[in-house]
Amino acid sequence: MLVNMKEMLNKAKIEKYAVPHFNINNLEWTRFILETCNEQNSPVILGVSEGAASYMGGYTVVSAIVASLIKELNIEIPVALHLDHGSSVEVCKKAIEAGFTSVMFDGSKYPLEENIEMTGVVVSYAHQRNITVEAEIGSIGGEEDGIANETMYATVEGAIQLSKTGIDFLAPALGSVHGLYKGEPKLNFERMLEISQTTELPLVLHGGTGIPDEQIKKAIACGISKININTELQIAWTKAVREFLETDKNVYDPRKVIKSGEKAIKEAIKTKLELLGTIEQK
Repeated sequence: MLVNMKEMLNKAKIEKYAVPHFNINNLEWTRFILETCNEQNSPVILGVSEGAASYMGGYTVVSAIVASLIKELNIEIPVALHLDHGSSVEVCKKAIEAGFTSVMFDGSKYPLEENIEMTGVVVSYAHQRNITVEAEIGSIGGEEDGIANETMYATVEGAIQLSKTGIDFLAPALGSVHGLYKGEPKLNFERMLEISQTTELPLVLHGGTGIPDEQIKKAIACGISKININTELQIAWTKAVREFLETDKNVYDPRKVIKSGEKAIKEAIKTKLELLGTIEQK
């Protein structure tokens, strides 16, 4: 069932678990994620970056793939199709028009006033169409889609101002990074809890890969209701595919190559569902 993220994240905030956001990169990954989450009765958010959308053929193609798989695989769990790190108002509108049920407008590279103004435009457009909106405050470090950023911690006051735009969820930059960590994660849990309590919004943790399980659980207790996971799945899938290619050097069927990572990626997904507490939360 294709839905927006409002009900699933509000429920997660109240009941203290986090809904997984898994980035999709192709048809097979989308299928692997949907099948595993459906088997475990876990709601799921399928995240699509601008780069992934371009690679897969465009937002309309992505939307059609997801909707078709939900139907053909008899998926019964709540599924949100979410634009990850939309870089402009126009990109968010394009994803919405293509059938996405949720969008993130990432105005973190702009001064706060501009971020607030553009976020408000996206919120107005999206809410008229029953689409949920995520926004970012501060700047999450690391690299995604080839774009590197320095970490800039979110402030409570900035989070409060951005929340007044009517956004449904907030991603405050509090020490997590995209990709792999260089050193130990340093999450500001005290500020995370304060932002959660003052804005009363479900919070989003980007860069979930590499954060110790204990810190993930603490983040959920401090108001995190959605956790973005991508690199971990990429590593698990790639490792399995490399081993398969080393074992059978004569293989050339791309279907066999891609499918060789299925078991590994599904195991990684299930491990995350157990950690986040979403199994049987349909």
